Amino acid sequence: MQHKLPLLFLPGLLNSSKIWRDQVEKLADLTTSIVGDLTVADSISGLAEAVLADAPDRFALAGLSMGGYVAFEIIRTAPDRVERLALLDTTARPDAAEQSAKRTVLVAQTRSEGLDPVIPQLLPGFLSPDGAQDPAMVQAVSEMAHEVGAEAFGRQQSAIMGRPDSRPDLPGIACPTLVIVGAEDTMTGGEIAQEMVDGIPGAVLAEIPNAGHLSPLENPEAVTAALREWLA
Repeated sequence: MQHKLPLLFLPGLLNSSKIWRDQVEKLADLTTSIVGDLTVADSISGLAEAVLADAPDRFALAGLSMGGYVAFEIIRTAPDRVERLALLDTTARPDAAEQSAKRTVLVAQTRSEGLDPVIPQLLPGFLSPDGAQDPAMVQAVSEMAHEVGAEAFGRQQSAIMGRPDSRPDLPGIACPTLVIVGAEDTMTGGEIAQEMVDGIPGAVLAEIPNAGHLSPLENPEAVTAALREWLA
């Protein structure tokens, strides 16, 4: 019986493990899936350390958005443990000053008013225009956000704001790497995805149609198919 390589999934900001539900279910014939908890620390290094403490010795690694920032940290600190890397709707760049300023405002608003008024402000960045008008998609994002909670949202935003510039590390990534991007991702699409593909030796790009930043949620079939090819 062939040994299944474990696949460690890392969610994005305000995403619970449900963001990977389709992939975990549909890739079960190829891999044993684990979803890391990215709510427990307020730094990228702290999150990576927590994830690695619970991870198998060797694994494939797939990180979405903030999960991609943690994946880069894992590659920096434990490259020998990662057999394959998938980077979904993420960036190697550090947080820009204007982005950090917006994050600070949202965290302050969450502390005073809770998540409900904040979630609608995030939807245009998370989803494609069609997805943002789809009640089922909006409900899925809202349910995950409340599952993660306001306190963890603050920790996650602190980690995102303090993330390092991973662009200098791209040429040293030696494992087979897939970069996935939603065709309608307005946050980390286009040139940002291409920058990672150009920087990582042998990296492959897969563009997901009819999807924004949360591509595994909006077009799970296409994301699962791309990951299946990468694993095989």
